[in-house]
Amino acid sequence: MEFDEITEESKVYPGEYLLYTPRMEIVLCGAYMPSKKKIKALAYGKMIEDHTHHFQKIRLNPEERKERLSTRCKGCTK
Repeated sequence: MEFDEITEESKVYPGEYLLYTPRMEIVLCGAYMPSKKKIKALAYGKMIEDHTHHFQKIRLNPEERKERLSTRCKGCTK
């Protein structure tokens, strides 16, 4: 797992997971406002809004992505 700085050219989408560096926790992006250089995110059920330099994008290599991929429950396929 690698982390990338968010720059002016970065694309950050709502629903994407980001690393919030002041608390070193994974948060869910709610809104990216490049004009204001701020991001709104959901952390432990609370909305936070902070500057983009406090957030980092999470980048997974193909092996890590495959490992974290969840499958469906097979209980109803009988």
